[in-house]
Amino acid sequence: MAEKPQPVVVQYCQVCGLPAEYCEFGSEFDKCKPWLIQNAPDLYPDLLKEANAKEADKVSDQLQSTGISSADSGSSSEAKQEEVKRLPGGKIKKKEKKEVVIEKVVRNKRKCITTVKGLELFGVKLSDASKKLGKKFATGASVVKGPTDKEQIDVQGDISYDIVEFITKTWADVPETAIFFIEDGKKVPAA
Repeated sequence: MAEKPQPVVVQYCQVCGLPAEYCEFGSEFDKCKPWLIQNAPDLYPDLLKEANAKEADKVSDQLQSTGISSADSGSSSEAKQEEVKRLPGGKIKKKEKKEVVIEKVVRNKRKCITTVKGLELFGVKLSDASKKLGKKFATGASVVKGPTDKEQIDVQGDISYDIVEFITKTWADVPETAIFFIEDGKKVPAA
C-alpha cells in the first residue's frame, strides 16, 4: 500500500496575512521583515545577514558615541533621518511642492479633458471639488488615478479660461501663485 500524503503546513505572516514565502511580493514587505527574521529565517537568509550587519553598525555607533561630543552625535542622527528619505534605488525622495497643476489634454482632435492635480495638498477633498467643478462648468467631472497613481480630477471640456479664478474664489487656501498650467510640456505660472 502506498503511503498517504501528509498535508502541507503553511506558515502565514502575522503582518500581511500572506504565506511567508510570498511576503516579498506584498506591499508591506518592509513591515514584515522583523517577523520573517524571527519566525522564518530559513526562507530569507539575506534578511538575517542584513539584520546582523545592522546590529554590528549599532554597536559600533554606540562605541563611537561614548567618545564623541554632543554636537557630533546630532549630525549622526541627521544622517539616519536622511537614510529614511532614500528610495530603494538609492534616490532621495523629494518633498512635494504645494502647487496645483492644470493640464489640457486633447483627444479625437476636437474633444478636450482638463486635468487638475494637487488640490489635495491644500486640504481640499477631491470628491467635493469634482462636484463643484462639474456644477460650475456644467460638465462631467470625476476623480481618477493618474499615471503616477496619484488622484486627480478630470473635467470634460476646455475650462482652462475660468478655472484659476474659480479655484482661488472657492478655496481660499489655494493662492494664485501656486497654480500652474502645462503648455507644450512646460510648466507656466497661471498668475
